[in-house]
Amino acid sequence: MTADAGGAVEIRNALVRLRRTTGLPVAFGGLVEPGRRHVRISELSGAATSALSGLPVSSGNGLGGRAVALARPCAVTDYSSSRQISHEYDVPVAAEGLRSVLAVPVVVRRRVRGVLYGALRTAQPLGDRTLDAAMEAARDVEQTLVVREEVRELVAAAAGAPPAAEPPPSAAWEQVREAHAALRALAPRLADPVLREELLDACALLTPETSRPEVRLAPRELDVLACLAAGVTNAVASERLGLRPETVKSYLRSAMRKLGAHTRGEAVAAARRAGLLP
Repeated sequence: MTADAGGAVEIRNALVRLRRTTGLPVAFGGLVEPGRRHVRISELSGAATSALSGLPVSSGNGLGGRAVALARPCAVTDYSSSRQISHEYDVPVAAEGLRSVLAVPVVVRRRVRGVLYGALRTAQPLGDRTLDAAMEAARDVEQTLVVREEVRELVAAAAGAPPAAEPPPSAAWEQVREAHAALRALAPRLADPVLREELLDACALLTPETSRPEVRLAPRELDVLACLAAGVTNAVASERLGLRPETVKSYLRSAMRKLGAHTRGEAVAAARRAGLLP
């Protein structure tokens, strides 16, 4: 699955959540096409026609283009008569029968990456609750895209790391361990199974080749040990992994028992000897 395809899935899921939480009859959206200054409407939810499908919305034009240009949410009560926007897209909007429309940009690292729209077929104010829900849906997409970019960067760094069988200088080796811990922490946050598998494959590049590990740890036990191996406290590990502090301690105790360790330092050392950590 390509990054763009993965982003389209997140847009589609966000539109379904937006309609479910607000009761809006129609939601649609899309991503900014690479190398271009327009958003292409690729995802429709609740639409009665295909009039909006594939529509390229240029920055500054119409409601969505205004949201892209300003990098902030915009809304109109009656699209066709609004003086706040230009009217390049009146025909497809009218064909779908839309009147009140809002557009919320998806902004990742200060760059607009897409737009989510919600609409009514009547001319009435959409209200703060609806706008808040749309902004929350956009934030969900933003966070997922940020995670994807972090994963791609870490995977690239892992692919270029020296083989675990040939340890690099100590400073570089610590960077490898930090990258491994970051990858392990990101994996549970990924809904895309292909990307998650790619990330875990990158983790394997950073650990010694062991055909038969002496000890088998549960994924979360290994996640906790990877964080601790990078030198963080239980509290920081809890925050990175999205776990309660008590849960982190429970996984650590379980890993220590399996590794025959009495301290967390011994557990990390034993996991490295077993080829489970870099």
